[in-house]
Parts: sequence; C-alpha cells; structure tokens
Amino acid sequence: MSPRLIAYVLVALGALVVVLTRIRMRREGAAGAHQVPRGVVLGHTVFGVLGLVSWLAYLLTHGQDTTLGVDRELVGIVALACLWILSVLGLMILLRWLPSRGRHASAATEDNWSDGPGLSVLAHVGMFLAVAFFTVSYMLNTL
Repeated sequence: MSPRLIAYVLVALGALVVVLTRIRMRREGAAGAHQVPRGVVLGHTVFGVLGLVSWLAYLLTHGQDTTLGVDRELVGIVALACLWILSVLGLMILLRWLPSRGRHASAATEDNWSDGPGLSVLAHVGMFLAVAFFTVSYMLNTL
C-alpha cells in the first residue's frame, strides 16, 4: 500500500475523530471524571478542520509548486502545525478520564458511546500516530 493512499485514509479517519469528538463533547455532562473546558474542545475542532483541510490540499497538489497560489511546502508545514496542535488538544481531552482523588472527588460519568475511555483512547492515540506518520512522510518527501 502506498504512503499516499495511507495518508488519504488517515485524513478521512482524522475527520471522523474531529467530528465525533465535537458531537461527544457538545453537552455539559460529557463522560469522564473531569469536565473539559469549552475552549479546548473548540480548539480541537478549529485546528482539526484547518489542519485536515490544508493537509488534504497539500496531498491533492502533489507534483505542483503551489496550492491555491501559496507555496505547497508552506501549506504542508502549516497543516502539520495545526495537526500537531489538534493531537495535543486531543490528548488533553483524554485527561478527563484520569481518576479523581480526594475528599470532594466525584465519580466518573458514563455515556452511551462506550463503557469507559476505550473509544477516546483509540481515536486520539491513533490521531497522534497519524500525525507522526504525516510528519515523517513529509520529511522524507514520500507524499
């Protein structure tokens, strides 16, 4: 399987992670032991959309010098920066599953998505690995 095909599949899966995280975190009582600030979720969505759209533009303009009149390499660097921010924010969202300790600690809340953090861990660790793949592929010029 070619790295370009893998990159397209990972972009589609990344879009799914961004959308499903936004849907899952849209209400106040999202699952987990801690509440995630709205700014983190908004940043996750904004950087996810910007990063994935610009990375897709970078992939689609293979063999060209520019992407919509902008240097293609600059688009790739900006896309990777946005995707790394997305990945860090996604890992921060995972922190909501850390157990609370102390006298006033509250129990973790559940939702109907899954029994615990499994889906979130799969999605956000997978996104971290996908961004690492994008970065290595960019640096090796295989896309």
